Amino acid sequence: MTDPHQSIRPKRRYDLIAFDWDGTLFDSTKHIARSIQQAVKDVGGAVPDESAAAFVIGLPVHAALARVAPDVKPEQYEALGQSYRHHYHALAHELTLFPGVLEMLVQLRESQYCLSIATGKSRSGLNRVLTSSPLKDLFDASRTADETRGKPDPQMLKELMSHFGVSPQRTLMVGDTCHDLEMAQRAGCASLGVTYGAQNAQDLNPFAPLALVHSVSEMVQWFKIHG
Repeated sequence: MTDPHQSIRPKRRYDLIAFDWDGTLFDSTKHIARSIQQAVKDVGGAVPDESAAAFVIGLPVHAALARVAPDVKPEQYEALGQSYRHHYHALAHELTLFPGVLEMLVQLRESQYCLSIATGKSRSGLNRVLTSSPLKDLFDASRTADETRGKPDPQMLKELMSHFGVSPQRTLMVGDTCHDLEMAQRAGCASLGVTYGAQNAQDLNPFAPLALVHSVSEMVQWFKIHG
């Protein structure tokens, strides 16, 4: 049997790999969805089901909340966002990386890929979680939704490519939502979809990912063959 943690040897098809955070590296999908549901309930809106709440993960927070709670009035968006952050942070310390993520990223780093994060989180939110994460020294750059344009706008990927001097043809976006994959498509980049996060194959396939992987160990194998 092939060891999923064997060293990844770069084929040099890509130089820059941009990872989404929540639902791709960090096992936070259910907690985010439940925090959204509770926040909508707090402001008196019609509570979305878990699938609908999970679907908006990856969008900027206010855009996600507005989309998932269309009956909530715009003047309530600030309270909605505050309630979401309250529920999210209450149990955020219990969230963890998906098994195998740290080992995979170390191997990719040793194989001299440029690694980056492209996330719908805020800068303060990403910095907070990275500070307590063993991944904090593995990424060369990152972009968040509040310092550039949020997904699926391609701006954050374009900024990362410019930062590294890497072309779209040498860049790969890895994410668990259609927002990630649409961003890659609009930036002219290839994408790899993961189905263990917020969305399923039916949501991801319309944006033509190179492949769909169903676990981190499967992603490791994909990089060994196609990276």
